Amino acid sequence: MDITFFDRDLETAPRERLRTLQEEKLANLIGRIHGVNRFATAKLDGAGVEPGDVRTLDDLVQLPFTTKAELMAAQDGALLSDNCTFPEPAYTRMHQTSGTTGAPLRVFDTAESWDWWGRCWGYVLAGAGLTSEDRLFVPFSFGTFIGFWSALGGAEKIGALMIPGGGRNSEQRLRVMAELGITAMCCTPTYALRLAEVARDEGFDVGDLPLRITVHAGEPGASVPATKRRIEAAWGVKCFDHAGASEVGPHSFECQPQPGATHAIDTEFIVEAIRPGTGEPAAPGEDGELVITNLGRIGFPVLRYRTGDLVRIDDSPCPCGRTFTRFAGGVIGRADDMVVVRGVNIYPSAVENLLRSYAEVEEFRVTIARRREMSAVLLEIECRGGVAGDEVGRRVAADFVAKLGMHAEVTAVAQGTLPRFEMKARRFIVE
Repeated sequence: MDITFFDRDLETAPRERLRTLQEEKLANLIGRIHGVNRFATAKLDGAGVEPGDVRTLDDLVQLPFTTKAELMAAQDGALLSDNCTFPEPAYTRMHQTSGTTGAPLRVFDTAESWDWWGRCWGYVLAGAGLTSEDRLFVPFSFGTFIGFWSALGGAEKIGALMIPGGGRNSEQRLRVMAELGITAMCCTPTYALRLAEVARDEGFDVGDLPLRITVHAGEPGASVPATKRRIEAAWGVKCFDHAGASEVGPHSFECQPQPGATHAIDTEFIVEAIRPGTGEPAAPGEDGELVITNLGRIGFPVLRYRTGDLVRIDDSPCPCGRTFTRFAGGVIGRADDMVVVRGVNIYPSAVENLLRSYAEVEEFRVTIARRREMSAVLLEIECRGGVAGDEVGRRVAADFVAKLGMHAEVTAVAQGTLPRFEMKARRFIVE
């Protein structure tokens, strides 16, 4: 296999060289923001940390953690957040989080920071095997959610032709893909499956497309094995995972050999894994909460940001030759997504992995409800036309007991009953 790199020299550099680069960038970052960025300065001063105190990665533990709640509070009462390093004229872009779990967080980027976003996406796209020969389709309505905006910058960095897909419905997007000979696509895992569903219903043969690669972000579906297999089977492509966040940046990607892990972009981020309860470093091979320091977003930096994502750091060599830090299984889930149902821990990703293994199940929704002071799992499944939903429901219910250790009340609903999503899906509801 010919491995594609964005920057082969850095991606295959010895760990000692990467560490030195991270330390240089960290010292530069703190030197540039201290005394200028009100939020970061208050955090550093509160911890008694001066810029000269942080010279190595070992000094990182002196820095306090940053939380999303703190960033939300920093934006209160004004357009610009206290976490903005520069005056308003320096900023060229404003985006915000989707707000699916509360009020949206506004993030701001200078031209320098936005170029950094594009560079990070260059690693993501090249990691999946895209080159200047590709035609990249992004079926995404470009609103204030940062979503795939920076994928445009990544396409520019690697020289690929980026074709936007906003302002169209699914049928129109399929026609565009055929007319323009699309070879790669960026979207959420949910929308990849939805678009394949529309293609099947409309009699559109996706096998006629030259599509060879899909890159997914916005939700963890592409790291869920059954969802990845379903996308690859539906489109006849290789499906790649990518993770990032509006407040952090695009921080990790899956490489072409797909060894069941993703790479952190160590040239642009410092990553840690901690035990959520104590904040102590997670042991090797232990699931921990991902903590990130971004190194190139001077205009809106985060120091030791607690993402809430769960990862397992794997230091073993990767067959692609990269020396970047690896996350075994990608982003495994979220620390705050776990729900305890009658003494059993349940993660949405585990439920999705089970349900996506059923080819008959087109869509689903899980509600954790209270029944007589006890939690109950209410599962709605929507099956493909002609499939006996009740029989599938009985099999799913039995699988919940056998594989997840819990009972679920499964109801088969009519086709078209459950909502479809273009961006982040909301299939898991806790009442």
